[in-house]
Amino acid sequence: MKIDALARLERYAKRIAEIAAVLGKYGLADLFGGFKYAWLQDRLKSADGQSLTEGVTQAARARMALTELGTTFIKLGQMLSTRADLLGPELTEELSQLQANVPPDAASVARATIEKELGHPIQELFAQFDDEPLAAASVAQVHEALLHTGQSVVVKVRRAGVAEQAATDLEIVQALAELLEKHSPALRTYQPLAVVRQFRRTLLRELDFSYERQNLEEFSRNFADDPTVCIPEVFSDLCSHQVVTMEHLEGIRGTEIERLKQSGEDLGEFAKRGANMYLEMVFRDGFYHADPHPGNLILLPGNVVGVVDCGMVGRIDEDLRDEVEALLLGIVENDSNLVSEQVLRLGAVPADCAREKLRADLQDFMADYTGHPLNEIHVGAALSNLVEIIRSHHIVLPPALALLLKTIIVLEGTSRRFSPDVSLTELMQPYCSRLMLRRLSPSRIAKRARRTFRVWDRLLTALPRDLTDLLARFRDGSLTVHLDHRHLDPIVNRLVLGILTAAVFLGSSELWSRQAAPLLYGVSIFGAIGYAISLFLGWRLMRAIRKSGNIQSKD
Repeated sequence: MKIDALARLERYAKRIAEIAAVLGKYGLADLFGGFKYAWLQDRLKSADGQSLTEGVTQAARARMALTELGTTFIKLGQMLSTRADLLGPELTEELSQLQANVPPDAASVARATIEKELGHPIQELFAQFDDEPLAAASVAQVHEALLHTGQSVVVKVRRAGVAEQAATDLEIVQALAELLEKHSPALRTYQPLAVVRQFRRTLLRELDFSYERQNLEEFSRNFADDPTVCIPEVFSDLCSHQVVTMEHLEGIRGTEIERLKQSGEDLGEFAKRGANMYLEMVFRDGFYHADPHPGNLILLPGNVVGVVDCGMVGRIDEDLRDEVEALLLGIVENDSNLVSEQVLRLGAVPADCAREKLRADLQDFMADYTGHPLNEIHVGAALSNLVEIIRSHHIVLPPALALLLKTIIVLEGTSRRFSPDVSLTELMQPYCSRLMLRRLSPSRIAKRARRTFRVWDRLLTALPRDLTDLLARFRDGSLTVHLDHRHLDPIVNRLVLGILTAAVFLGSSELWSRQAAPLLYGVSIFGAIGYAISLFLGWRLMRAIRKSGNIQSKD
């Protein structure tokens, strides 16, 4: 256990006490039951001594606790909601409902932030600025304003103190992740330290609004020639790390179902355009809006799809795209061998993975959808089942792929919310056909050949030098071979204990049979004591073998 983890926790003892009290309040302190530190255990209690566990699932209690803990933990829960391969469907579904319920900052605070960041008084920056925010979330709030040119805009302002609180919470979360990795067997399989490192990168990017400005500009370039999609224009001279000013899209948000129905627009066409926009982002650009929540889509006149809140995005690099394409083609062609091969290539596979069982499970999974009309297949349910199979075999997907699968699952739910007749499977069919053509295109083959040539060129260039160095070290006797014997200590411990037990037993038998003095009722005292010791050692040996653990283990 590294001292620096405990040192960080001690440094933020007040905040730790708040977090621990909330965990105790919602009956989640048992997750830390393996900790042997009284300083921390004393804080894993509710301030009022109550626990809100009766009649509430653990998943719901986790959501409630994260909500109460504030911005950093809400964002952590939202990120974890994309990791069904780690947490399972029940918990991720619950975490996907996380929403901040916080009052907005005072108008004077928002104005002060804008003026400090942009370097001018509000009156010089905007002809009109509405002090009442349009919306307020855990990280930022949005105000409507009017430029001096007469254009209506929205100004997104980071909430005061969020970055400082996040910095403190990230230190605490990382320290707790290190403790969980070492002391909590129940959570160790969820890879808490790796998850926290990914979360740290994601949150720091989300707190820096310059990334959202860049995302909006890239989306605008990608859809510049598509009249069915509208990305808000960004005003770069009115943006900073804490402020982003963009065009105000006048339309109906996707959450306003009644207004959508009364708009007179074709909601089926709107749903198809929105779904196609996301599919273009994923399969054409490899850069997509990763939160297809209905509230982030706006119906504009003419059934144009408007997109807002572009802080959360996903990227697919060329290598991952190749692997995902192969996985999709395997599913389309009903090739369970190809699908299982791609799953094993994509994920972190445990050494004891039952590959034949995985292949059989995937074959059964695909058989459930073979022969069904496309409009009857729900992509979201199919992907959820696929992720559950992967999770049951303890295979961990890369974060980029987990986020992509979550996005597609949410996208189908959003599309069907607008129009139940929309089939994401049918909409994906042309993209799958396009994938086959793209994989066989001469330019793609040439690119793959160039990449392969570079790999072989590096290998052939380095191989003679490496062989020469190896032979030289072999000749002068400096070549050493390091063997790493994993899990050998428990085996040796059991062997030594078995020999010691046998020796004590045989020696005690000799003393007993010869009635070696001193005697008690005609029985050798040392012989009887030796028998007792050998029985204890034998029991301990059998217990260790049964548990397949280390003799020194306290499990």
